[in-house]
Amino acid sequence: MIVEFNLANLIFILIAVVSAFWALIKIINIQQDRRQDERFKALGEMMKAIAATQEKNALATLELEREFRRHQTDSAREYVRRDDFVRHVGTLEARIDNFALRMERALDNLGAKP
Repeated sequence: MIVEFNLANLIFILIAVVSAFWALIKIINIQQDRRQDERFKALGEMMKAIAATQEKNALATLELEREFRRHQTDSAREYVRRDDFVRHVGTLEARIDNFALRMERALDNLGAKP
């Protein structure tokens, strides 16, 4: 069996092969675009989730800072209000007064001897 190809058949076969490759490349390109769109969509959703998490963390940090400052002011106020603090201050004042009296007596005794 002899197959004869004339120029028209050869051009038709060449065009068919080229168009088949073109269609295959086009299909692959469309699939790649779809995959990229899916990836970008997933990446966008992930970035939104990360932004929401960061916002929650920022709010939690602010609340923690407020609570810490509130604790600092409350602890300072409570320390000043404590009875033991008042007692210690009273003890210190008494010691200073006793020391001042001793110094006055010592100075009086030095001045009375000559």
